[in-house]
Order: sequence, then C-alpha cells, then structure tokens
Amino acid sequence: MPLLPLVRASHPGPAVVVTTVSVLLGVAFGRGPATTVLIGLAVLAGQLSIGWHNDFLDAGRDLASGRLDKPLATGELSPDAVRWAAGLSALASVVLSLLTGWTGGVLHIAAVAGAWAYNQFYKSTPWSVLPFAFSFGLLPSFCAGGPQEAPWWTVAAGALLGAGAHFANVLPDLAEDAATGVRGLPHRLGRLGSELAASGLLLGAAVVLAVGIGRWYALAAVALAAVVIPLGLWLGRRIGGRMVFRAAMALAVVDVVLLVAGSATVTV
Repeated sequence: MPLLPLVRASHPGPAVVVTTVSVLLGVAFGRGPATTVLIGLAVLAGQLSIGWHNDFLDAGRDLASGRLDKPLATGELSPDAVRWAAGLSALASVVLSLLTGWTGGVLHIAAVAGAWAYNQFYKSTPWSVLPFAFSFGLLPSFCAGGPQEAPWWTVAAGALLGAGAHFANVLPDLAEDAATGVRGLPHRLGRLGSELAASGLLLGAAVVLAVGIGRWYALAAVALAAVVIPLGLWLGRRIGGRMVFRAAMALAVVDVVLLVAGSATVTV
C-alpha cells in the first residue's frame, strides 16, 4: 500500500491542526503528560479516519471533477485500502479516547461520529453546519476530561469556531462542489452569504472567548478581528481572489489561540 498517497487522502492539513489544538488544550487544562499524549493520539486517529472516510465517499465526484490531488480519483489508491484505513483508525480512536477517561472518551467518540455523519449524510443538506458545531463544541470537554471540567464559554466558542470553519473551508470550492451535486448550507446561501456567515460565526467565537477570559489581550483580539473581517470582505469584493477566506482563516487562528489561552486560565 503506497504510504504517501494514503497520507494525502487523509486530509493531513486539518488532521494536524485539530490534533495540535487538542494537545495544547490538554496541556492548558492540566491533564498531565501521559493523558495529553493519549488525547493527541486519539484525536489524530479520529481525524485520519474522518479524512479517509470523506475521500472514500467522494471518490466518484473527485473523478468527475478531474481532481489530480485525490489519490482515489487518480487510481493511486484502491477503495478497499482507504476503507480499511478509515475503519482501523476509527477503531484506534475509540480505544485511545476511552484510555483518557470514560467520560471524556465518550464525548470524543461522539465528536468523531458527528464528523462521519457529516460525510455520510449531512454534507449535501441544509443542515451541513450542525455536525461541525456539534463535534467542535465537544472538543474542549474531551480535552478537559468531561463536560463538568470545561467552562461553558469554551464549549460555546468551540461550536462557533467549528461552524465558522465549515463556511470558510467551503468558500474556495463553492463552484466546484455545486457542479458535482454538493448542496450544503454554504452552497445554498451563496458566496456572499457564506462569507458573512463565516465572518459572523468566527467573530462570535472571539467575543464569547473574550467575555469568558476577561483579560485585556482577549478584548484587543476582538477589536482586531472587528477590523480584519470587514476589511477582508471589502477587499474580496474589490479585487476578488481568496481575501475573505484568508481573513476568515486568520480570525480562526486568533480564536484558537484565545481558546487555548482561556483554557489555561481555568487551571491557574
């Protein structure tokens, strides 16, 4: 089985980002070195399973679109190889999640199941944003060890961040997705609606975090975001390209930093 094509089919970028955030949250919540490593491994396995499951289901659409970056579409990987990789990594994620603790582990299993449900059922429906809000909202509680360990504002911010990331992530591929029959909520709202939704949700996450943290740097980050987002929308309308997407991604980074910093303040 070719290793490099298998890695490419796993959506390695998002997998690494979500895993890194989870490890940082584990550290911020004071889970300890061994448990934090288990959190990282559980999330990595879950993210790999989600990516492989997504590419397995999208193989036909990717082939029709001529996606040369998709190993299943180019024939570098067989469907059976990706199916087995997705199943085994999902099983590993379940075991690793439960090793971090039963309460938190069940939450992460539910989060991964939510992402699989998006791939399988919700991707082309008006409810496509819900699995993102659900799964990302559970992540802080998993990293903290249970719902009682994570402040409400970390959960709310995680849900808003996940929902905003859904709209921002789809922006560059709206036309291509629509041409292959993908009709999620961003496609139904259109480009401007999705830009506004991504911006509003990510800015909302920053506001919730600023209220929860209550520190000057959080308020400063919200003030910066309130300038960056309208500027990105304006530039996107004036010069086109991916300015709105880049502005949304920059705001998502700010939100993640605030989420980790805010989680650390809970343990001190």
